[in-house]
Amino acid sequence: MHYVYILQSIDFPEHFYVGLTIDLNKRLAQHNNGGSIHTNKFKPWKIQTIIRFDDASKAEAFEKYLKSGSGRAFAKKHF
Repeated sequence: MHYVYILQSIDFPEHFYVGLTIDLNKRLAQHNNGGSIHTNKFKPWKIQTIIRFDDASKAEAFEKYLKSGSGRAFAKKHF
């Protein structure tokens, strides 16, 4: 399984992060332990949304979309 996830900062709730992983628990722990330069300053994080995909290319395409301007608007409205 491939997971596209949206994290929300617990201390700074206006900050979100979109990512892709095959091991959700391990990846969340990495974010909360400072293992990602992009999320380090807004930790701790909680999972806001998870979307599961069987197909890796579809997961990658959806993650890329959510990181675009229209994808961020979509996520804000629907998630």
